[in-house]
Amino acid sequence: MNNAGIDVSHKELVIVVSVKGKVRKAKTFENTPSGHHAIIQLLSKLKGESRVCLEATGIYHFDLAVALSRAEGIEVMVINPKASHNFAKVLMKRSKTDAVDAEILAIYCERMPFEAWQRPADENIALKAISRRIATLTKLKTQTKNQLHALKATAETPVLVIEHIEELVTVLDKQIQVHRESAIELIHQHDTLAEAYTLITGIKGIAQASAVQMLGELMILPQDMSAKQWVAYAGLDPRQFESGSSVAKKSRISKAGNKFVRQALYMPALVATQHEPHVKGYYAHLINDNGLKKIQAVCAVMRKLLHAIHGMLKTKKEFDGTRFYTFPVEASS
Repeated sequence: MNNAGIDVSHKELVIVVSVKGKVRKAKTFENTPSGHHAIIQLLSKLKGESRVCLEATGIYHFDLAVALSRAEGIEVMVINPKASHNFAKVLMKRSKTDAVDAEILAIYCERMPFEAWQRPADENIALKAISRRIATLTKLKTQTKNQLHALKATAETPVLVIEHIEELVTVLDKQIQVHRESAIELIHQHDTLAEAYTLITGIKGIAQASAVQMLGELMILPQDMSAKQWVAYAGLDPRQFESGSSVAKKSRISKAGNKFVRQALYMPALVATQHEPHVKGYYAHLINDNGLKKIQAVCAVMRKLLHAIHGMLKTKKEFDGTRFYTFPVEASS
């Protein structure tokens, strides 16, 4: 059995392979489909089967894990970064480089109990790809419309430029609509996705567009993740900054997570604070009683909505506003 560790970053993958206990020199590949294929080719040339260990690094490890899990003769394990960090302490590693981190993961793979990563269903992976494309097109459309607004503000802009940008906005609108219809069709073809879609669109504020974006990100997550882990994954967990006795900054969300989940939750949270009675009550409580600013209260609503969605998908139950926030009972005179 060959054991390999891969240190994952946004642009690069550093792999260290251990064959019969002997660690080979680290090799670097791009974190792209061609880079993933090159790593699979490298492991396929080794005698026997291979096990690969990598850390869960936000969004950057997922495509690699999927590619490895599809390859014949390769098993993949995805571990919590804290586990590898603590393992490195046990090994008394004093240096920290990408190559050293990859070597630690290879040794971890060799010595620790192996838990194979469960690849999400193909339809969930496809939905993620579609929802990400919608997010990209939506961002591009917003940028283009802002450019159009600026160009229309001056009489010096040629009519041809204005017309071409307006055509581009129309094209982007059509592409977004086609992708969204494709996503809805995919959802209704699979019972698990359809059930989840029905549940979350039952929350006032979550419509078709937001539901597609949320499901695209949430349905690929491991089923044993807790609500707290979902919040951390989305980067909505509060981050505290204290140093000594003189520095104590206000808590803020970490943002060290999946921005697509935060983007998908933002507008539904805003709408829910206006139209869902219990969410509206919770929002007012945070501002009036806890002294939070509006943006802080919205982030808190986003976090609690994510908790609620986690519970709904686990229990297969509809949204219950009374569990989100209970109005205080007024004291009788």
